[in-house]
Amino acid sequence: MKNNIIIFILILIVVYLVGSLDNKTSYFYNAKKEEIVSVRNEKSKNVNININDYLIGVLACEMPASFEEEALKSQAIASRTFAYYLESIGKDITTDTTTQCMYTENQMKEIWHEDYDKYYLKIKKAVEETDNLLITYNGKIISSYYFAMSNGYTEDSMLVFNEKKDYLKSVSSLDEIENRNFEKNVTFSKQEFCKKLDINCENIIINNVIRSKSNRVIEITINNKTFKGTEFRKILNLRSTDFILEISDNIYITTYGYGHGVGMSQYGANYLAKKGYNYEQILKYYYQGVNITSII
Repeated sequence: MKNNIIIFILILIVVYLVGSLDNKTSYFYNAKKEEIVSVRNEKSKNVNININDYLIGVLACEMPASFEEEALKSQAIASRTFAYYLESIGKDITTDTTTQCMYTENQMKEIWHEDYDKYYLKIKKAVEETDNLLITYNGKIISSYYFAMSNGYTEDSMLVFNEKKDYLKSVSSLDEIENRNFEKNVTFSKQEFCKKLDINCENIIINNVIRSKSNRVIEITINNKTFKGTEFRKILNLRSTDFILEISDNIYITTYGYGHGVGMSQYGANYLAKKGYNYEQILKYYYQGVNITSII
């Protein structure tokens, strides 16, 4: 009788462990430590590359190598997560800004010159020290959007990508307003401005501007033609959707921050790292309610 009880308990333990393993791996699509990912390069050819080598190229392209180590580690985890997320939904991983840009070794050498060895080893260390780590929410891998610099706040994903993600809500990121590149001024002639927007140029009138709580433009109406803020930004190639317009002899536009505003702010991550935040604290600040999970 005693032996039967022991055998029964052992069976229950095995069943529990197998079930736990399934729950941990089911969302990661068999990602392993030496995972090879398929990446579509600038020649539209798919090449297979080790995930860590891929991430070194991504960090070199996406974040200044001069940033704090904990910021670089945050970027490594966000980029790894985003790559696996793209795989999970059947989208191509590319080497341009369509998904995440990636530098080759030669490009790194061209950019860094005599600092190549220093920056390459720094980025490699950030990737290796966060090896296998992903960001998850309720057990599922997240769409870990990130961008360069906020306007003082990040943005709700619903307002930019029309995606309701509880972990991608607006948070403050006020340190960035001190950045020297925070404010950018651009000038258009009236003719150029009207041509790009395809509007009548006789008399330019802004009828309505609707802003989000983070002060980004959701909608703007010019000469009775309405544009989404994201559309307006794309047409005029503006740095962000937080902008103001001044109409005189020319059209003067001032933007604040840089990027779509959703998820982790890279400059914000660097400021937090300077304050002593580690990569986990940084990621959990910008992606609310998430966990940092090992693939294995």
